[in-house]
Amino acid sequence: MLQGRTALVVGGASGIGRAIAAAYIAQGAAVVVADRAAVDPAELGLAGAVRLDVTDEKSVAAAVHEATQLVGQIDILVNSAGILTESPLATMPLATWSETLAVDLTGVFLCCRAVLPDMLERGWGRIINIASQLGIKGGRGLAHYAAAKAGVIGLTKSLALEVSARGVLVNAIAPGPIDTPMVEGITEDWKAAKRAELPLGRFGRPEEVAPTAVLLASDPGGNLYVGQTLGPNSGDVMP
Repeated sequence: MLQGRTALVVGGASGIGRAIAAAYIAQGAAVVVADRAAVDPAELGLAGAVRLDVTDEKSVAAAVHEATQLVGQIDILVNSAGILTESPLATMPLATWSETLAVDLTGVFLCCRAVLPDMLERGWGRIINIASQLGIKGGRGLAHYAAAKAGVIGLTKSLALEVSARGVLVNAIAPGPIDTPMVEGITEDWKAAKRAELPLGRFGRPEEVAPTAVLLASDPGGNLYVGQTLGPNSGDVMP
């Protein structure tokens, strides 16, 4: 399905990003993972791995350049890097707010901007931004995270309007709660209450999100998705 395509998965060292990288490789893509953590390319059969800080403009530019050197061009970008902490807004330190917006929203902007010129020049590209259902419905103690993910959804729609006519399709995935290392910073009480809310009665697994990213990256499967937000979310949001 992705034979001959190349992909850069930002935040692909663990969780949803890692599952997407594995799914892309299984579908025949050459995949480079970019993450602040070190990744051994041999673990997944990657074409390569690069280090980056998504909040730093120069680091992002360098990582995209290095990835391009490894695979020739970037056909597909997945923005999966993110952090998640819990704090009531009334007592939230500005540093907590700023860090979350920097990683979860500004990082998406920087990575999109870094790959776009080449995609637009070639007239083909797929950008898939990992948002969250909390960007649609909000969450107690998670205003900073919800605001960042709502921003990702808005960025996705706006960028799709700008570039879809030039062959670059931009979409988002807004998962529900997924059992990943990222949710370890959330209290057990919050997670238990959330499970009780879900019609499916459980959190998802990363490998249950990855097929949606395969669909959006594929041709012809993803060809009509423009500025959409797809929701593998255990029934937490029903648009």
